[in-house]
Amino acid sequence: MRLSSKARMNRMFTNGGCLDVALDHGVCNEPSFLRGLENMESVVGTLIDAKPDAIQMAYGQADLLQSRPEKDKPALVMRIDMGNPYNDQRHRVMWSELQNHDEPIIGALEMDAACVVVNLFMLPDEPDLFHQCVKNISRVRAACHTYGMPLMIEPLVMLPNDVRGGYQVDGDAEKIITLVRMASEMGADIIKADPTTDPEDFHRVVETARVPVLVRGGGKEDLKTVLQKSAQLMGQGAKGMVYGRNIYQHDNPKAVVNALMAMIHHGASGDEAWDIYNRG
Repeated sequence: MRLSSKARMNRMFTNGGCLDVALDHGVCNEPSFLRGLENMESVVGTLIDAKPDAIQMAYGQADLLQSRPEKDKPALVMRIDMGNPYNDQRHRVMWSELQNHDEPIIGALEMDAACVVVNLFMLPDEPDLFHQCVKNISRVRAACHTYGMPLMIEPLVMLPNDVRGGYQVDGDAEKIITLVRMASEMGADIIKADPTTDPEDFHRVVETARVPVLVRGGGKEDLKTVLQKSAQLMGQGAKGMVYGRNIYQHDNPKAVVNALMAMIHHGASGDEAWDIYNRG
């Protein structure tokens, strides 16, 4: 890895761990994701005060973070693709596109991002969507190498739409491991992976990746359950989390950040993290 890439990675990972709060949900075109994100300037301000390691945003909102003067504000992780697999109803044509085809990471360089993130969708009976993602990653990987930008790949194995509706994760360990291996082979510097149905299998995902693995949060769940599961996944070798709705859709996002940061950086258990959250 080039020195410039390592320098950017160091802005995300404090002592080897990272909490990346995802706010890039606007590019998903799914209204349920936007509850809690109506006033982005307020949300970003709250999170800067909460001090996670990173905030994940798309280009059109990144100025709300990067225009702030604080020297110790969270690092920017920039989402540079968008797609339509997130809605309840399956679309006639499924797609995933880079937001800038000519210079795929130019916006991230302009906004001084520490990392870029792109999807690797694996949906049943959607080979064209998968092919689009592979082409996207190939283009982005080349640009990242040229400019010393770390690449986070998000391998997503999803269930058939008729099982539980759209945007539902398939937690099958074998499927996740296989797609994570592909992301690693394509040159990921960081992998954002779904949790396995059995958290005790997650060490196999970590071993496959050979780069830092951050756990993807997905939909909002009961917070105590989230914290307990997160502690199990950290125990399996995860280096942190990329959580969105499980933070910004809570009444006290700062308290959730405090609990997760204690887990990632100080080894707090699920019960200890729950106590930290309740103390506010």
